[in-house]
Amino acid sequence: MKLAAIWFAIATLLVPLAARAADADSDRSQPGTFVKDSVITTKIKAKLAAEKLSSLVHGKVDTDAEGEVMLSGSAKTKEDADMAVSIAQKTEGVTSVTNNIQIKKDE
Repeated sequence: MKLAAIWFAIATLLVPLAARAADADSDRSQPGTFVKDSVITTKIKAKLAAEKLSSLVHGKVDTDAEGEVMLSGSAKTKEDADMAVSIAQKTEGVTSVTNNIQIKKDE
């Protein structure tokens, strides 16, 4: 009986979270596309972290439905910004990369 009560309590707490998660992406007409975009974004972020681009500050990666990636944020050197673009271009599923990374040496 205790186990049933625990499961009921857990389910009661998780239902509102599941409903909110469903509402957040209700405007997406193609859920498969959203997952693909998220996978591409995650792969790029993981590769950037693995390269330890410490000068890439407040870096942001956005991927649209066609695999077009936009990089933004700031970097201390042009070389680091170029490396971020190169990493993104080499990622599977990426069709193009827009570089909006600003070079700010004082950060």
